[in-house]
Amino acid sequence: MTVSSSLDNVRAQYEALPYPPRDPRDEAIRLITGTPSHLLEVNHYLFSGRLNFARPFRALVAGGGTGDACIMIAQQLVDRRCPGEVVYLDLSAASRQICEGRAKARGLRNIQFLTGSLLDLPTMPIGQFDYIDCTGVLHHLPDPAAGLRALASVLQPEGGMGVMLYGEYGRSGVYPLQELLRTLAPLSMALEDRLAMAKRLIRFLPTTNLFRRNPYLNDHVTGGDAGLYDLLLHSCDRAFTVPEIGKMAAESGLRVVAFLEPVRYEPATYMSDPIIARQASSLPLLERAAFAERLAGNLRTHIFYATQAGFDTVARPEDTSAIPVLREMDAQKLAAGLQPGAPLIANLDGFPWRAQLPALAPRIIAQIDGRKTVAEIYTSLGAQGGLPQWEDFYAQFEDLYVKLNGVNHLLLRFRT
Repeated sequence: MTVSSSLDNVRAQYEALPYPPRDPRDEAIRLITGTPSHLLEVNHYLFSGRLNFARPFRALVAGGGTGDACIMIAQQLVDRRCPGEVVYLDLSAASRQICEGRAKARGLRNIQFLTGSLLDLPTMPIGQFDYIDCTGVLHHLPDPAAGLRALASVLQPEGGMGVMLYGEYGRSGVYPLQELLRTLAPLSMALEDRLAMAKRLIRFLPTTNLFRRNPYLNDHVTGGDAGLYDLLLHSCDRAFTVPEIGKMAAESGLRVVAFLEPVRYEPATYMSDPIIARQASSLPLLERAAFAERLAGNLRTHIFYATQAGFDTVARPEDTSAIPVLREMDAQKLAAGLQPGAPLIANLDGFPWRAQLPALAPRIIAQIDGRKTVAEIYTSLGAQGGLPQWEDFYAQFEDLYVKLNGVNHLLLRFRT
C-alpha cells in the first residue's frame, strides 16, 4: 500500500467517524483538559517553568481531530492573555468542522485552521512553532519516523513537543483481533458491515482470548462506533515500546525529557524488592522507563515531552523561587481530604499505588495558590507557628513534590 493510499484510507475513516465524538454545545458546560499539552505541563517540562506568556507563543496541533488539544491550548492562552496562535492541522474536513464549531462556541479567535497532512509540513509556508502537539497520530502513519521528522522540521530550536503513541504491552490482544478482522471484514466491505462484524466477533470471543482478558481496553465501549472502528478496524495502526520511542526521537534530533505520569515509568513503583528497585532506579530516564514498562505490562499509551534544546528543560524544585502549582485541583479541598498518616492512593490501570505523604503535607498543600514560591510558603507556615527548621521543611516539601508530581498533580513555574 502506498503512502498516498494509506492516508486516503485514514482520511476516509475520520470523515465518516470523527474521533473522539464531540458536540460543540458541550463547550458551554466544560473545558476538556488532558495530557499532553496542558500549558502548566508544557511550561514545566519544556521551558523550565519560565515561559513568559506576555510574549507571543505559537503552537501547532498536528492531527487535531475533533479538537480536544486545540481547544484546550487556545482557551488556556486566552485565559493567560497571551498573544498566541494555535495552528490546527488535520486530514479530515469532518473533524475540522467539529473543532471549528467548538472554537466558535467559545468565541476563540486565536486558531488558524488548515486541512492537510503533517507529512507535508516541511514544504508548507507555515513558519516555526514554540510547541507542537501530536496526540494519537504518528502511530497511524505508514512511516511514523517520517512524521516525527516532519514535525521536528517546523519546531523552534528551543521548542518542544507533546506526543502520545500507543504502547505495545498494554494493548495486548488488539493486534491479533485486527488481523482476524482483516479477513472477516476487509476494507472493501461497507463501513456499517465492518462494524457489525467486529461487534459479532467481540461478542463470541473465547474466554482465553487476549483481547477479552485485557480489562483496560474500553475504547470500543466508551467511544461508540467511532471508538470501536479506531481500536479494531483501523487501516494503519501500530504500537511502540519505550526504546523504540527513544530511538525514533533521537533520529529526529529530539530528546525525550519526561514520560507522563512519571510514577508509571519508575521501576520502584512496581517492584517491592529494595535491591532490584534501587538498582533499576539508578538507570538513565529511557532505560528506567523501559524497565518500568516491562514490569507493569499495562501501559496502553505513552505520553512524552521531547525537545531539541541541548539543556535541561524540566523545572526543578531545588530553586526556592519555584512556585508550586496544582494541576486541575483545589488546594483547600485536597488538603482537607488528607488524613494524618493516610497514604496517597492511585489506581494505575489495575496496579494499586500507595505513597506515604510527609507530616507537613496538608499544611504545605493548603498554602499552594499558584503565586507563592517555596520560600514564601515556608514563611507563611512560620507565621502559623510550630514550623520545623528549613532543612526539615524542604525535605518534606521535596518528598511531597516527588509524589504529587509523580501522578501529575503538582508542577512548577517561575515568575517571569
